[in-house]
Amino acid sequence: MKDLVERLYPICRSITGDGVRQTLAIIGEHLPLRVHEVPTGTQVLDWTVPREWNIRDAWIKDAAGRKVVDFQELNLHVVGYSVPVSGTFTLEELRPRLHALPGAVPYRTSYYAETWGFCLTQETLDGLAEGPYEVLVDSTLEAGHLTYGEHVVPGRGEEEVLISCHVCHPSLANDNLAGIAVAVELARWLAGRGELRHTYRFVFAPGTIGAITWLARNRDRVAAVRHGLTLACAGDPGPLTYKRSRRGDAEIDRAAAHVVGDRVLDFTPYGYDERQYCSPGFDLPVGSLTRTPYAGYPEYHTSGDNPGFVTEAAMADTLHALQRVVEILEGNRTYLNLSPYGEPHLGRRGLYGSLGGRSDTQETQLAMLWVLNLSDGEHSLLDIAERAQLPFTTVAEAAAALHEAGLVKERA
Repeated sequence: MKDLVERLYPICRSITGDGVRQTLAIIGEHLPLRVHEVPTGTQVLDWTVPREWNIRDAWIKDAAGRKVVDFQELNLHVVGYSVPVSGTFTLEELRPRLHALPGAVPYRTSYYAETWGFCLTQETLDGLAEGPYEVLVDSTLEAGHLTYGEHVVPGRGEEEVLISCHVCHPSLANDNLAGIAVAVELARWLAGRGELRHTYRFVFAPGTIGAITWLARNRDRVAAVRHGLTLACAGDPGPLTYKRSRRGDAEIDRAAAHVVGDRVLDFTPYGYDERQYCSPGFDLPVGSLTRTPYAGYPEYHTSGDNPGFVTEAAMADTLHALQRVVEILEGNRTYLNLSPYGEPHLGRRGLYGSLGGRSDTQETQLAMLWVLNLSDGEHSLLDIAERAQLPFTTVAEAAAALHEAGLVKERA
């Protein structure tokens, strides 16, 4: 996963353009990917697919011809979607177009207003003389396409789990290359699990306009989405955080909370693309899984969000959490107790461990009793795990043992 982050990091991405295509091509080396090209001008819900932006070079040169700001060194130096420019300016003329932060280069965009600008550290800005400065932005903004990719891991049923990542950010490692890398590894893990209950659909699309485009083009499909997550900021050192869907109590909300614990936030219509999937007309059960939440760390949307900021351990932890969520979604069942009058004799069926007193044995035995008591056809295994305050896997294993012994049956 870290290798993939490092490989994708230098590419200049935006909401359209060749950087997105290059990114999807690299993802496609790891996963079978269906790439969609949606023409400029296409109406998508209340939006229109914008013109495509590509950039070859950009710089600011001082009077001695030295590049004081250079796109080739870091693509964050140029405001995303900057229109072409070539000319000579004084520092005073340039200042309104220069964006700076102390010790870091900020990430700025101007997708829907035709302008241009540069980003630099405050220290570099403070060191600039009055000029003149030669300025070049060698870019194009013209009719083209919006590009996004989909990967599907088929299950035996038509109900889908949606995993969505945005692919529009340039050289920002945690937001959102780590999310892309974790999603790729999750898809590979799912492909090796054997038969799946759900179909898993991975969407790699530009933020906001990409998710809106996917929704507009899949209105007949969204009814199949039973669970979903947007995945972002998956590699920083902070703890995992889950943001609930608009529904607040969807199964994905409960499953993720069971895994994440206390670090659960209520839904707000601000953040990543969960706000598109959760817009009231769709109201899909899509939450958001991050480590440190949206805009919650100093390196966010700056040059500090580089490959050195994300860690292998954090990405592995995010992946492991997603795997546990998947295990809940795949394993959650509702059972009916076939011996509901009094407690059945578990010992003679070999369901009580021969070594009494071990903590894990006691937990398993307790899980069996909870499953038997609440398997009334109304309570799912996740219901039982929540009420018993036991790990879902322990409850699921207890239910499997009881099913094998003929004491419970799955509700049709």
